[in-house]
Amino acid sequence: MTTTPGFRPTHVVPADGMPAWEAPDPARPTVPLDPLLPVQLVERRGDWAHIGCANGWAAWVDGRYLVAVPHDPPLTGGPSTEATDPRPLLARAERALADYNAAVQELAGGALDGESFRDRTHGLRIGVVVDGESVWLYDPAEGRWLYGDGRRLTTYVTDRPEPGTDGPGHYPTRVVTPDGER
Repeated sequence: MTTTPGFRPTHVVPADGMPAWEAPDPARPTVPLDPLLPVQLVERRGDWAHIGCANGWAAWVDGRYLVAVPHDPPLTGGPSTEATDPRPLLARAERALADYNAAVQELAGGALDGESFRDRTHGLRIGVVVDGESVWLYDPAEGRWLYGDGRRLTTYVTDRPEPGTDGPGHYPTRVVTPDGER
C-alpha cells in the first residue's frame, strides 16, 4: 500500500465503520469507511469533516463520530500495558496481501468471476501504514491497531472491552495510552 506523503492519522473511524459522502451533501454517498480505519482530518464545515486516507482517497463524513487519536504515537520506551514482537503480525499481513493479490490476478485474468472473487476474499482484512520508522498495523483477530517502532508493537486503538468488563455487547473504540488510560 502506498501512503500519501504527509499522512499522519488524527482520527480513527468508529468500531462499526461509518458512511461517507463525495461532498458535504447527503445526496452524494460513496463507499462506507471500514471500522478502525486511521484517517486524517483535513477540514471541518459544521458537523461535516473532510478526511483523507493513507492511500490518498478522501471523503466527507459526520465528524461528530470520528474518534480522535493522540497527537503522538504511544511512547514505546515507557511503561506499557502490552507490547508484542511485530514480525508475526507483519507476516500475517504479508500473507493476507498475497492472498488478495492472487485473487485480483485471477479475477483480472478471467479465472474468477465476481461472485467467486467475493467468496474468496470474504473476511480478508489487512491494515498497514508505514511512515519511515513508524508502522501502524491492524490486527483483525484482536480488533485493534498497533503502533510499532521496528522493535515492538503497542496497542494504539482497540474496540475490545475495558479490563474488568465482560459479556456480549458493543464496546466503544478507545485509544490506549502507555499507562493504560483512555
